[in-house]
Amino acid sequence: MSDPIDPRVRIGHVHLKVADLDRSLAFYCGVLGFELTARMGEQAAFISAGGYHHHIGLNTWESRGGNPPPPGSTGLYHHAILYPDRRSLGDALRRLLEARWPVSGASDHGVSEAIYLDDPDGIGVELYRDRPREEWARGGDGQVIMYTRRLDLEALLAEATEQPPSSPSQADAVEDRQS
Repeated sequence: MSDPIDPRVRIGHVHLKVADLDRSLAFYCGVLGFELTARMGEQAAFISAGGYHHHIGLNTWESRGGNPPPPGSTGLYHHAILYPDRRSLGDALRRLLEARWPVSGASDHGVSEAIYLDDPDGIGVELYRDRPREEWARGGDGQVIMYTRRLDLEALLAEATEQPPSSPSQADAVEDRQS
């Protein structure tokens, strides 16, 4: 076995071959809320969260007007978008429901909670949040125990609409300004 990779390594971005750039931007920016950082006409667009140069590249260089790969072929199974906490994952679910975007699955994996769907080109997308490592179940040998259980979408959605405990409510903020 080779030496393990440096643990600080991360996947920085993904480029997706899409059939229609505007349709993909409507999904990734319009539904999920990513921001357009750069566009190259009808050939490519780069989108991000928080002003990073790009988390996702969308291009039509070899795929304009193309079809998704047929079942049984190799390729990308899905790409995963990591949300910082449960509340923001719940907000992603709210956005999907408001857009009437179909969700193909939702699972609690013990170490994470995930929502599964396809983008407009049939590319699998996982929207997920990791649980803190100290909450991960471990066996007697120290190995992480993962499973697949039903994710309670109603509870996740309810959490998205709750006021975060660390920030004052709008009413408190108005009251503070009036004092």
